[in-house]
Amino acid sequence: MSAYSDERIDTLRDNVTGLPNVEAVRERLREWLDDAHAKGEPARVHAMLLGLRRFDAVNLAYGSAAGDGALAEVSARISHFAADELDGPWLVARHGGGNFLLVADEACSRERWQLFAEQLADVVARPIAVPAGVLRLTPRVALLRGLEGESVDSMLDRLGQALDKAKRAQARRLAWADGEIAVPGHSAAQLEADLLTAIDGDEIEILFQPQFSLSARGLAGDCLIGAEALARWNHPRLGRIGAGALFAIAERADQVEPLSRHIARRALREMQAMPPHLRLSLNVTPADLATDRYVDELTQSLAETGFRPERVTLEVTEQALLHDVQLVAETAGELASRGLRIALDDFGAGFCNFRYLKLLPLHYLKLDRSMIDGITADPRDLAVLRAIIAMAGALGIEVIAEGVESEAQRDIIAAEGCAYYQGFLRAHPMSAGEFGAVAG
Repeated sequence: MSAYSDERIDTLRDNVTGLPNVEAVRERLREWLDDAHAKGEPARVHAMLLGLRRFDAVNLAYGSAAGDGALAEVSARISHFAADELDGPWLVARHGGGNFLLVADEACSRERWQLFAEQLADVVARPIAVPAGVLRLTPRVALLRGLEGESVDSMLDRLGQALDKAKRAQARRLAWADGEIAVPGHSAAQLEADLLTAIDGDEIEILFQPQFSLSARGLAGDCLIGAEALARWNHPRLGRIGAGALFAIAERADQVEPLSRHIARRALREMQAMPPHLRLSLNVTPADLATDRYVDELTQSLAETGFRPERVTLEVTEQALLHDVQLVAETAGELASRGLRIALDDFGAGFCNFRYLKLLPLHYLKLDRSMIDGITADPRDLAVLRAIIAMAGALGIEVIAEGVESEAQRDIIAAEGCAYYQGFLRAHPMSAGEFGAVAG
C-alpha cells in the first residue's frame, strides 16, 4: 500500500501531479532501512526511476497545460499499477521533469522486479488523449535492488546514472543500476504460454476488495454492501502477478477476452455463495466492449451461475472509452437494460471528460484514489471533491470513493455526501473464504 495518508508525506508534494516529492522518498527509504537494521534483517528495498524521453517536446508541441495533464495521467497509471502489483509498502514520487521514482519495501526476486518494470513501461506507453490530439510517450526505466549497507544517496545516484544510459540508447528500454541490461530467464513467449495453461487450469485467483456504505439510502454507516473482484496469478516461478501485469501479458498473447470471461465466471461463482444482498463489481476491458458477443456471453455467465443481474456493477475506465465512446455507450446501454449497473471507474485519474457523464447510462461515479489523497490537508482538493459529488448528485449518480486509508478521509467523504467507499482503512483485498467470513 502507499503511504500518502502520512502527515509528513502530505507536506512534501509536487504541485503538478499531487505526488510526494523526492525528499519524501528519501525519508521513507531511510525508515525502511533503519527498521530492517533494528530488526537485524536484510533490507528488501527495490527502486526504479522511470523517465519520459524528450518530454520537453510535448510542452513545445501541445502546450504546458497538455504536458501537465500528461504528467498527471502518467502518475495515476504508475500509482494504479503499483497498487495492483505490490504487496508491501511503496511510494511513487515526481523526480522533476518527466521523471518518476518508485520505491518499495518488497520481498521480490530480481526477475520479478524486471517483469514489473517491463509491464509498467507498457502501461505508461499507452496513448494519452489531450485536447489537441493523442500523445504517445516513450518511457525508459532504471532498476535496482538495494545493496546491504547502501545509503539512500547511493541508491538515487546509481538510478540516475542508469537512467541516463537508458535514455541515450535507442533500443534499450530497461537498465539495471549495476550495469546488467536484462535478467536471463523467463521469456515473454514462455510467460504467454504459462498464461494459457493458467486460464485452462483455473489457476487465476480472485480476490475481493470489500465495499462499504456511508449512511446512504438509510443504510447504516460502514455496512458491507459488496466487493470489487480483483484478479491475481500466483505464478509458480515468478510469484504473485497482479491484475495490471496479468492483462498486459494477456494482451500480448491475444488472450484478453478469454481471461476476462474466466475472471467474470469465477467471481460470479464464488460470490454466489455469499449473502444475497451483496453486490459484485467487475472490471470491463476495452476488448470486452469491442466485441458484439460480450453482452450475450455475460448474460449467459449470469444464467449459468444463477447470479442476479441487479447485483452486478460493471466498472468502465476512461481508457476503455478512448477506443470508441459511442460503442461503449451502446454496449453499456444494452447491459443496463438487462438490469446491470454501470460505474465510471478511476474518475479523476485522467482528463475527467465530463462529456462521458452525459453519454453513458451511469449509476455510479468511482473516484480515483488521487481525488481522496489530499482532502484532509488541501482545501483545493476538498473543493474539487465537493464539486464532483454535487455534480454527480444533480445527475442522479451515486459516488464511490476508492483508496480511503484514514478515518479523517472517511469522515470527510461521508459529510460531503459520498455514498460508498473502499480502501485499506476497513479491509485489504481478500480471498473468497476470508470475504465469506467477513460477510457472515
